[in-house]
Amino acid sequence: MPELRPSETSDDDLTEDGADRHVARWRDHWLDIDFDDEIEAITVRIGSISRFFNDARAAAANKVGLADFEYKTLHDLMIRDTPGHASPTALAKDLGISPAGMTGRLDSMEKAGWLRRTASVEDRRKISVEATKAGIEIWRRAMDLRGEAETKLLETLSPEQRTELATLLKQVTLRLEAE
Repeated sequence: MPELRPSETSDDDLTEDGADRHVARWRDHWLDIDFDDEIEAITVRIGSISRFFNDARAAAANKVGLADFEYKTLHDLMIRDTPGHASPTALAKDLGISPAGMTGRLDSMEKAGWLRRTASVEDRRKISVEATKAGIEIWRRAMDLRGEAETKLLETLSPEQRTELATLLKQVTLRLEAE
């Protein structure tokens, strides 16, 4: 799991972080570029948090014996409207990979026993992908580890602060989704 250092901040004393140092370097070296210090710091911090979450996911997958792409595939399969069931085409689209890449993933994951391909119930000419009991169990173990890392990071905020952060981030994502 990515390492979390004990918080060096309190509500009264916020120490300098990497985003502060980044903004200062920009300000000191790129005087001819007009940018907003606060927006730059926000984007750098969101990037750092995103990298932490990606690293936590990959570490959790690795710890239970999954490659990151295997975890992502199982995760996408499990969080659907039809948990544990999807077409290979839908999985490939959602994961942003080619149909050939999806076939390769499914081949190796089926061989490992984490999923199986069967004829679709709606149309026997089509293939359906289904998570196996072993696939669901290994995904849940990775999810538990991933959740522990995410919780540990966000416990630095009070419940009220987490609610406020969730609301603020929702405003930003709604704007992003609208565009």
